Amino acid sequence: MITVNNIAVQFGGTTLFDNVSFSINENDKIALMGKNGAGKSTLLKIIAGVKKPTSGNLTAPKDAKIAYLPQHLLTTDDTTVFEETSKAFDEVFKMKAEIDEINEALTVRTDYESDSYMKLIERVSELSELFYSIEEVNYEAEVEIVLKGLGFERNDFTRSTSEFSGGWRMRIELAKILLQKPDLILLDEPTNHIDIESVQWLEDFLINSAKAVIVISHDRTFVDNITNRTIEVTMGRIYDYKATYSHYLELRKDRRSHQLKAYEEQQKMIQENTDFIERFKGTYSKTNQVQSRVRMLEKLKLVEVDEVDNSALKLKFPTSPRSGQYPIVINDLSKKYNEHIVFKNANLVIERGEKVAFLGKNGEGKSTMIKAIMGEIDFEGSLEMAQNVKIGYFAQNQASLLDETLSVFETIDQVAVGDIRSKIKAMLGAFMFSGDDITKKVKVLSGGEKTRLAMIKLLLEPVNLLILDEPTNHLDMKTKDIIKDALKDFDGTLILVSHDRDFLDGLAEKVFEFGHKRVREHFEDITGFMELKKMESLREISDS
Repeated sequence: MITVNNIAVQFGGTTLFDNVSFSINENDKIALMGKNGAGKSTLLKIIAGVKKPTSGNLTAPKDAKIAYLPQHLLTTDDTTVFEETSKAFDEVFKMKAEIDEINEALTVRTDYESDSYMKLIERVSELSELFYSIEEVNYEAEVEIVLKGLGFERNDFTRSTSEFSGGWRMRIELAKILLQKPDLILLDEPTNHIDIESVQWLEDFLINSAKAVIVISHDRTFVDNITNRTIEVTMGRIYDYKATYSHYLELRKDRRSHQLKAYEEQQKMIQENTDFIERFKGTYSKTNQVQSRVRMLEKLKLVEVDEVDNSALKLKFPTSPRSGQYPIVINDLSKKYNEHIVFKNANLVIERGEKVAFLGKNGEGKSTMIKAIMGEIDFEGSLEMAQNVKIGYFAQNQASLLDETLSVFETIDQVAVGDIRSKIKAMLGAFMFSGDDITKKVKVLSGGEKTRLAMIKLLLEPVNLLILDEPTNHLDMKTKDIIKDALKDFDGTLILVSHDRDFLDGLAEKVFEFGHKRVREHFEDITGFMELKKMESLREISDS
């Protein structure tokens, strides 16, 4: 369908990738993988046509429609949510308007033999053939289905888009893309700004209703569920696997093992020939053999071993004082802002050592409950904390609370104690701070870099109640694995707000669901909870 032909990209003297070629077929669901900085987003932009390669090109059928959702949006629209989403059908509406306009003109004209009249006949025939070949769609119903699937309520439809945060405006753009039913959908981190139920809905849509898809995502479960092919960008080239992400990891491990064996054999051969050259380079009888081996080594194509992420650092939380048996006990807790009730008569008991997840759609009160626990807001009802509770809190805006005058290294050096002090550089490396990065001042770091630094800092503080509000948004899969392993070993109490199912899987033992102005306790783990929600949503559909 669409072919990438010998694409190369260079920045200054650096080659990001070279001679990259692959085809995208109808119904391919491709995960574009690789370490940060490998060129994934750049490659996506080239396929989308928003960036030009240094060399090479992209070929596609004339009528192929490619839709692209970037990681960051700059939107200036000021229409209602429904009106903006309906722009997905602008081409169809314009086509219908032109057909009506031509038909009206044809009814009043009498110059039946003129060239201009015949051109109108040809144009309206061409448009009508195209228009009536489009499957008949109830556009308003389609817009409503997609918006509700992505978490909007019916009363949001008439609100101005300017009232919504960047994450919600991203959902509107995603809705427009899905409604256009393009031949190829390009998604760069689509799950960062949507809640767990909307992620599940998006998965179902991409699997059952979308054509070809290429996605960059650090959400392993999302990637595994929707893709059937993995393209890895590494060291300036690509590897193409007809496999899901998890299967690709196994295949990549095998590939690197074979590369390493070939590399070691080649290095042994090079050393043997180099030793021969050094030994006999002044010997007349061996001149031809020496020269032959020199030429052979000069022409030798060196075996390259793929980069490997060496960030398999084992983090362990420092020991902290033991808290009381029930760190948090909440009775009939209610919170409202003016007339808006967030939740009412919520009851929660969290036992020492429990690892629980707060789940639910955005705006249903998860972060509000955390603010109540942290004593940041007033409320009705009672909230009791046990003795010796020492809280470590990672808020969504945690990055903005760092001391901007310190360097990366100084920020961590201030809180590191004991054995970990000798591993600060290794730990920073595991979180993608290496070389000169560790001497940078916090004030010059990007938002993602600040988030990672704030996470390291929290991991080193002795606490017995950890509260993490969307901690994984700016973290790659390897870094998330490091944190997840540390949290599994954490012997304190853990509260997680996250839409990342892979991160929650095997970590959260219990779920508190926020929705419809109440909090429900579920004793299932995340997998059991998601199965339950899927069954409930199916029941809602069948009852409607």
